[in-house]
Amino acid sequence: MNDLQAAKAVVRAFYADLDAPDTNLEAALIRHTSADYLWRGFHPFNEVTEAAEVARQFWTPLRKSLTSLQRREDIFFAGRNQMDDFQGIWVVSMGHLMGLFDTPFVGIPPTGKIAMLRYCEFHRVENGKIAQTAMYFDLPHLMAQAGVTAFPGQTAAQLVQPGPMTHDGLLFDAQPDHEGEATLAVINRMIGELGQWDNKLSLEDELRQTWCEDMLWWGPTGIGATYTIARYAQQHSGPFRSAFSDRSKTAHTARLAEGTYGGFAGWPNFTARLSGDFMGRNATNERGEFRVIDIYRRSGDKLAENWIFIDLLHFWKGQGYDVLQQLSDGTLA
Repeated sequence: MNDLQAAKAVVRAFYADLDAPDTNLEAALIRHTSADYLWRGFHPFNEVTEAAEVARQFWTPLRKSLTSLQRREDIFFAGRNQMDDFQGIWVVSMGHLMGLFDTPFVGIPPTGKIAMLRYCEFHRVENGKIAQTAMYFDLPHLMAQAGVTAFPGQTAAQLVQPGPMTHDGLLFDAQPDHEGEATLAVINRMIGELGQWDNKLSLEDELRQTWCEDMLWWGPTGIGATYTIARYAQQHSGPFRSAFSDRSKTAHTARLAEGTYGGFAGWPNFTARLSGDFMGRNATNERGEFRVIDIYRRSGDKLAENWIFIDLLHFWKGQGYDVLQQLSDGTLA
């Protein structure tokens, strides 16, 4: 437990440095990361292997675009990684990066108004430094705030998404081990019973094995947010399963939990073939990658809330639909 608290302190110190108004972004990244730092971000940033390049390619343009930037954190926890037999320690932060959208970002037009970029970060902490980061963010969500509709076939609600209903997601203090173990157990049970699409029950009854009836599913823009098992099945899970076939097994870089919160990140989590229509676009019969972060809140012995980050720009680019290129060309439709 002391190791988890020490890792949290490393990440909190990094954020205090990174988020300071007049900080030197390159120096802050270098100060808090290891020499072999690996950063993975959604398209168009992808993998970056030097801290200075992360500052140059991502943080500097973001801070220029979203001025007076502040981190509005909703969830923060740490844990040992199940994927390496609980040897590595990861720290997770989720919320919004909010600022005044004053200049374009990756071609998204500015509004001059408040804008919020949904984010979730998984940091692997080793020897007092951040050695690896999965930094996932919802660019279509930022587009929607700027009046750009990348995915007109969205089936669920478009919202600026809140944190946990219980308002207890910032686990700065140590949590009882048994709570995290219970959370990780139900996440694993959900993956085993639901995540491989091979259960013989109805979709709704599959979900009821590990989800509360009034579950909240906070999905990415292009899919949207939905509420209750019945509406989740109707507005996301059912259409998703109908659209895809030949799905690979689930693979994660990190899977961990602390207290009643847990989650996983993958690069990619799985691949699947787009054999049906999805998100208002036609089937391609091409296999695509899903880079995903899922964050969960447990209530009792079931999952109550789920925040999801999917690199839809990367997935659709692989299907021949390059959203950012069309935005640049003025042909987005």
